[in-house]
Amino acid sequence: MQDSLETGRELSDEVAEHRDPDHDIDPLFVNRWSPRAMTGDPLDEAEYLPLFEAARWAPSAFNNQHWRFVYATREDDEWETFLDLLSENNRTWASDAAVLAVIVSKTTFDHNGEPAPVHSFDTGAAWENLALEGARRGLAVHGMAGFDYEQAADVLDVPDEYAVEAMVAIGERAPPETLPEELQEREQPSDRKPLAETLHRGGFE
Repeated sequence: MQDSLETGRELSDEVAEHRDPDHDIDPLFVNRWSPRAMTGDPLDEAEYLPLFEAARWAPSAFNNQHWRFVYATREDDEWETFLDLLSENNRTWASDAAVLAVIVSKTTFDHNGEPAPVHSFDTGAAWENLALEGARRGLAVHGMAGFDYEQAADVLDVPDEYAVEAMVAIGERAPPETLPEELQEREQPSDRKPLAETLHRGGFE
């Protein structure tokens, strides 16, 4: 575990082949990417609960902490329920995860019951914390939009004032060769748009 906890201190070899940040930032941000290849082995709680602990410390409006994570491990009776939510393409590789989670956000503020326009924004911050902690530990952490949102809300008994946002697969990393052939060539860190395309000083144009 100690070796995996060192991953944030410098760019990993596989990341350095594909990514070159323009400015001096902590390598942890660049090292985080979204592997799909996982071993199918279970994880101990001590290996995956720290990811949710990292999510817990995200910022939020009025400290509302809008995020909720509903999860199952592959040892749980509910595992197939979570797996069945996924699109066929995602199920082909996510079935080898150790943990599947549905990310949900509370759409109202606790203190006054009014709509919280930043609930998705704040929940995204919690997801990023989770993903970065997973990268720091050398785990595969992959967020997904390819699943049945309505079915997730139904089978997981999500209350009306909550919105289903995304799913995430967490597991021990495996070699790319364990993936279906069409996914093997995609099993590498993706680059990013130039900063000038996403940064606008003084106005959008």
